[in-house]
Amino acid sequence: MNTMQSRKLILMRHAKADFPLGVSDHERPLASRGHREAPSAGTWLVENDLIPDYILCSDALRARSTCAWVLSELGEKGPTPYVDSRIYGAGVSQLCSIINEVPDTVSTLLVIGHQPVLQELAMRLASIDSDEESVYELAMDYPTLGTTVLETTQPYAHLDSRDAKVTHFIAPRPA
Repeated sequence: MNTMQSRKLILMRHAKADFPLGVSDHERPLASRGHREAPSAGTWLVENDLIPDYILCSDALRARSTCAWVLSELGEKGPTPYVDSRIYGAGVSQLCSIINEVPDTVSTLLVIGHQPVLQELAMRLASIDSDEESVYELAMDYPTLGTTVLETTQPYAHLDSRDAKVTHFIAPRPA
């Protein structure tokens, strides 16, 4: 792939999780609302022609469940996700390093993870020519299913700081 070709990086927070007693944070399931809303994130990706060809997903149950719902909407277009245990609990530099490992043959990368690292990474990568309203919204609040779309001509291995243009920020919900 030509390094000047545009790549898309989509950062998605998991759907609304439940807080059952006696369940570790890592094993928290989606709440009823999360199960209801998560498919809308996949629908939004399809409607906006943002079909990932590579998915990195946290190994936490709520992230894996969100990923399954998103994939249910992508159908046969959706790739097999790579579940990475390093995403859960990662800091912004570590998550950026994980993304740096993605092959440059990937044109659209979806990362499904957690707060606050997704918001911090989106802010770190946002270039000066980003959509101002989207950056403001993601800086103020990164709710469940919060989804930032960034575009870059940089290889994933070079992403570090101010390297990507934020084009969208949305928290998709059912109509």
